[in-house]
Formats: sequence, C-alpha cells, structure tokens
Amino acid sequence: MHLEAIDFSSREPPPPYRDNLIVILPNAEYAMNPAPIRNAMTVDVEDYFQVSAFAPYIPREAWPSIACRVESNIDRILALLDNENPKATFFTLGWIAERYPAMVRRIVSNGHELASHGWAHHRVSDQAPNEFRDDVTRSKALLEGIGGQAVLGYRAPSFSIGRHNQWALGVLEESGYRYSSSIYPVQHDHYGMPDAPRFAYYPHGNGGLLELPITTMRLFSRNIPAGGGGYFRLWPYPVSRWFLQRLNRLEQRSAIFYFHPWEIDHQQPRQKAISIKTRFRHYYNLHRMEERIKALTRDFKWDRIDRIFLD
Repeated sequence: MHLEAIDFSSREPPPPYRDNLIVILPNAEYAMNPAPIRNAMTVDVEDYFQVSAFAPYIPREAWPSIACRVESNIDRILALLDNENPKATFFTLGWIAERYPAMVRRIVSNGHELASHGWAHHRVSDQAPNEFRDDVTRSKALLEGIGGQAVLGYRAPSFSIGRHNQWALGVLEESGYRYSSSIYPVQHDHYGMPDAPRFAYYPHGNGGLLELPITTMRLFSRNIPAGGGGYFRLWPYPVSRWFLQRLNRLEQRSAIFYFHPWEIDHQQPRQKAISIKTRFRHYYNLHRMEERIKALTRDFKWDRIDRIFLD
C-alpha cells in the first residue's frame, strides 16, 4: 500500500504530488507475492429517496412516511457477496441503522465491516464544525451499539469534504475514526477535489487519520472517475474492467469501489419532478447494475477496507 502525507492547511492549493511527500513503496512485497491485489468493495447504505440530488424534492421531514426499500436491497447484496465470497465495507446511515438494527447485525454476522455514512445524509459542506461533530459521534455510537464492533471508517455523504472544509478530517480523528473515504479527486458539479492525491494518504502528516480517495484513472492529464457509482453504470463494463485492471497491474494499487443499494433496484418508485440531468444520473442502467457487480466479484479480488489498509 502506498501512503502519502500531505498538508492541506496552507492557503495555496497543493499539487497532487510534492518532492517531500512521505511515500511507502511495498515493491518487495509485490515482487514476492504474486497473488492478485485486493480491492476494497464498499456500499453506501442509504435508500433511494435519501440521495442529495433528491433533497430539493423530498424533504427529510417526509422520510418517515416513505416505504423503505433498503433492507430488501441489502439482503440481495449480502446474498450476492455470500455467493461470490468477497467481503465489503458498509458505510451506513444512522437514520437507517436506527430503523433496521437487525439488518445491521446481518451485515456484521456475514463478516463485513461496518462504517459510518453520517446520520441523515447531511452534506458536510452544509454543516458547522459542532454540527458535524454531533453527527459523526452520534452515528458512530449507534452503529457500534448495534453491530458490536468498533466503527473505524467514515464516508461523507456525496463526497462533501473538499478544499474548503478540511477541518472535518480533524473532527473525524478527534471523534475516534481511523480513516475517511470522503474525497473524490475529480472535477464534478456537486463535489470533488481534483488536485487531491489519487491514492491513500495522511492529510495531517505521517500518522493519524488516513484518507482513502475513491478510485480514478489518470488519462489525458485529468482524473477519470473509475470507482463506481453512476459512472460505473455509465461506462460499458469492459471499460470499467480495463480501468481496474490497469490500476492493479500497472500502478500496483488497490481500487476503492462503491455503490448504493438502490442502484440494484430498478423497480424503485420514479420521481417525476426532478430535472432531466438528475433523472439520467439516478436511473441510467439500474437494470444492469446487479449483473455488473457480480462480474466485478468474479474478475477481481475484493475485501473490506480495514483488512486492506489498516492491517
């Protein structure tokens, strides 16, 4: 595993790489161990109506009145992973865990890692530091109480930690988290920090909280999204497979891949009032997603984040 230490406290945006980065290069390990590189499979446990793009149309006050589909979708995912045998990390909303504790315990009993996705899918960029601290400590305590295991990881809703709220990483460390997977080093209209490192790094020096960016592919002098979500549904599967093969074989890196339970649920209720762009992003190729996840589990080796990056 390559780890880079970079300081984001300066006002000037840092380049992705500096001469004084602390880099750990396990070349000898790779040379002596020909086994396939393990990639991190992750699931953001939220329901279809909780995505940030639907927030203008479905207020949080309406959530309790909407029939949840997340439990049945998680059970399908657990069955899929059980059949193919990889383990995964489940970044789970506190709002969901509070209502479906038995589902959370099934995730744990199946050998998967439980991690936090915050409480009610509030973007970190919309929270003050004290609000964020309450959010991440509340969700961590609930998940640990239900799952009976330490919650070490956090993922910000909509990858909403970027250049202007790096303080959030310090709050996570102070709250007992060991890693975050909240920064997406891409250019996007709703999130992204394109000049952030592409691979695992320590934002505040060699040690402390570890940041695990979602996987990208460096092409044409820019970072191309290659780590799941809507882009995985957009690219033809052979393209996504090539991205990950290149990452594993040429760059000798572990991928961090993510998807949502609602992405395998093509029968979910359709929202009619949303914009054309939001409709395309949310619904495109939902009917192909489950088979593509199955293909991924056959074509690559997968494991939990903690076993890959913390062991």
